[in-house]
Amino acid sequence: MHLIIFMWGFTGILGKLIHLDSVVIVWYRVIIAMIALGIYMVFSPKHFVPNSKKSLLQILLIGLFVGAHWLTFYKSIQLSTASLGILCLSTTTLHVSWLEPLVMKRKFDWTEGLLSLVIVFGIFITTTGFSPDEYIALMYGLVSAVFAAIFAVFNSKLTEKDSATTISFYEMGSATIGVTAFLFFQGKLSFDFIWMTTSDFYWLLFLGIACTSFAFLATIVVMKHLGAFTVSLSINLEPIYTLVLAVFILHENQLLSVNFYVGAVLIILTVIANALIKGRQRKKMRMLH
Repeated sequence: MHLIIFMWGFTGILGKLIHLDSVVIVWYRVIIAMIALGIYMVFSPKHFVPNSKKSLLQILLIGLFVGAHWLTFYKSIQLSTASLGILCLSTTTLHVSWLEPLVMKRKFDWTEGLLSLVIVFGIFITTTGFSPDEYIALMYGLVSAVFAAIFAVFNSKLTEKDSATTISFYEMGSATIGVTAFLFFQGKLSFDFIWMTTSDFYWLLFLGIACTSFAFLATIVVMKHLGAFTVSLSINLEPIYTLVLAVFILHENQLLSVNFYVGAVLIILTVIANALIKGRQRKKMRMLH
């Protein structure tokens, strides 16, 4: 799980290193990921077709949310910093805490709700003294977190019927169609707009194959065992990985205030608290059985 989180932490850095519009970055990302997953499925014994037409429609719909999540995520990064864009995703757990009980048909966990509010408080601390542009970036980041919660919870549900490979492939395909349509209606689907440098090409390959197709597939598998809330809460360590990378690669430590670091520490402590609580709960369940 933490290997995946570290790789996702690098995606925020790539949003700055790749010199393309945020929409174009997402467009190339989903296309490359779809191709990589398609090649993997050719040599995989897994079923290529979803379990039913209903499952296929659900997967395609969630794929649109995946695309929307990345569009708003990279827009947030390009308007501000990689650290801010990635930190906004910490609010994903707040939405998962109420959405997962509805989708998975289980009782609402007040501990999860409380931990989510602590995460939100950590976000509040980091945003003290923001400029107007940074608040716009914050808005994009927070909307991105809502989309992330939606596909995290529904993917956890979809794995009950279909393999992670099948889900990932069709979601990337759906996201590709959605982002392509978005580019077309914005009048940006032109050669000049999507042209890239050699450096951009290699970064996009790394983003699409390692940080997307592999990481996305592995996350769905992990989520099947840990649950959407625990996975999404653990992903809140992503800002910390991004922060460390941003300091060494982008030198963003010169742009961040003390409040940012205070909020980051609060987020780390919340993730650790969740791990301890879930560990005790599992131990009690084993003792009961």
